[in-house]
Amino acid sequence: MAQPAHKLTKLPPAPRWDLDSIFPGGSKSEQFKKYREDVKKKLATAKKLFNSLPPKIVKPSLSKYVKFVTILQELYDEIELVVSFATCLSSQDVKDNLADAINSEGTQYVSEWQKLRAEFEALSLKQTDKQWQILTAHPEMKEVKFYLDELRDIAKSKMPIQLESLTLDLAVNGFHSWNQLYDKMASELMVDFTEDGKTTKLSLGQLHTKMGNPDREIRRQAFEKMSEAWNTRENLAGMALNYLAGFRLSVNKNRGWKSPLFEPLVMTRMKQKSLDTMWAVIEKNTKRLAPYIDAKKKLLNIDKFRWYDEFAPCATAERLFPYDDAGNFIVDNLKNFSPHLAEFCRMALEKRWIEAEDRPGKRGGGYCTGMGPKKQSRIFMTYAGTYENLLTLAHELGHAYHSWVLNDKPIFAQIYPMNLAETASIFTETFVTNAALAQARDKDEKLMLLDQKLQGAYILFCNINSRYLFDKAFYAERVNGVVSNARLNELMISAQKRAYGNLLDESGYHPLFWASKLHFFLTDVPFYNFPYTFGFLFASGVYELAKKEGRAFADKYRALLSDTGSMTAEQVAKKHLGVDLTKEDFWQDAVDNALADVGTFVKLANSQ
Repeated sequence: MAQPAHKLTKLPPAPRWDLDSIFPGGSKSEQFKKYREDVKKKLATAKKLFNSLPPKIVKPSLSKYVKFVTILQELYDEIELVVSFATCLSSQDVKDNLADAINSEGTQYVSEWQKLRAEFEALSLKQTDKQWQILTAHPEMKEVKFYLDELRDIAKSKMPIQLESLTLDLAVNGFHSWNQLYDKMASELMVDFTEDGKTTKLSLGQLHTKMGNPDREIRRQAFEKMSEAWNTRENLAGMALNYLAGFRLSVNKNRGWKSPLFEPLVMTRMKQKSLDTMWAVIEKNTKRLAPYIDAKKKLLNIDKFRWYDEFAPCATAERLFPYDDAGNFIVDNLKNFSPHLAEFCRMALEKRWIEAEDRPGKRGGGYCTGMGPKKQSRIFMTYAGTYENLLTLAHELGHAYHSWVLNDKPIFAQIYPMNLAETASIFTETFVTNAALAQARDKDEKLMLLDQKLQGAYILFCNINSRYLFDKAFYAERVNGVVSNARLNELMISAQKRAYGNLLDESGYHPLFWASKLHFFLTDVPFYNFPYTFGFLFASGVYELAKKEGRAFADKYRALLSDTGSMTAEQVAKKHLGVDLTKEDFWQDAVDNALADVGTFVKLANSQ
């Protein structure tokens, strides 16, 4: 089996993605402009259709209701394409102001769609259970029954329709605009970075890749430059964060939602008890990472483990992974488990669904986004040749595969929650890591791979928990008024101390992490932190089954992914894994699996 790593000093350039096959011409595309105009007209048609709906669902009116739900689904898909394509354009070029304007236009379409849905929710509450069942039992609606029932149930906890519609209107130019302002601010931040005696301008996305450099001075400089950059925008970030939270809390109060976690739990389709049990198990076990961190400190020849050491490679650090080799390695190893998954990944790579080139002018981070009716995905990342980059590629391909599996289902049965969204991505990442471990040729390579594997557990147990704890503490204080930047820093450090325990040195915290992490500023997804850890541990359970059953599990895996758009997290776990997420057993087993290699890593590290 081909190995992904080569001892290179310079990588061949990674490819840019193909966006022209979606709409040629980028933000100035005439086809894209016409598409948006058609979406706008269709929204108007949908409003007229809704206004013509009879007040009750009875057999004579059933066809009109079915038609409305169908057009509502189509619009969801079509608006996703508008927003996703505009996001791709602004991500690949932070100076594409027209793309930013189109993104704002897309946000308006989202708001109009949400208002239509809100009006339909209000109408659903006027139906008796029997009348509602007439709709959900219709042959064209059976596959989206879960979504429709969920819609009606959530409607019971919302404000009257007039207030919901007003809130959605105000959010376009208020709530969501703060998110867009933050994105723009973050994407335009540039720093002067010195390496090998040469100073160049780097974006934050490029700077982030330096955090995995084997040279500690490079990592330290990257961290300090990032912190300096955010120091210049700290006041603006603090304003944005406070106003975002203030808007959300005001809406929650008027809806009667007692906790800021109510919304993310609804969105993740899981119980508070499941979430609390997961974190309780993790916090009891975090100290088991201490031998790993101590061994890593020894390998890195440092006495204090700081934030900028988290991604430091501790073996075979000179290896680079060319993009094509990384893609081949992912495909070659996945096909032993699922030819269907491997073929999909090969197709995505060959059709250039991935924006990977390392160049200035791109935003930071990585993501996978759907392309609506095109039934395709696009992956955004900056590929600099590290093993972390290879895992990011595998991770995002997993997301894309998840969407691909659901392509033949109705739109409302394709919408899976953000915690289960991490299942396929982390499963694919885990599969690739373990495949590389199984093929490791020497001790150094095995040590590097084990480090990457345990690093994942470390980040998801500690870093993500610190984000969750910060969000909880921040929202608790924001209820009483604006939280100062100094207090935000204190809350961030307090959260990191609790989440990391003694794993990070006192001098190694990152007080400005609240400003630099875009997830805190997302308006469509509150508390976008715990889904990652949930997905990591849930994927661990799925992986254990795959390991036991081999290729025989591939079809079951697709079936599991296929159910993620029409079940709660607890139902998916019960049906496909046979476990109860409210009990500690599953989470403890998953944590044990995640930490199983600590002893092996320590032994190898001590033999160096």
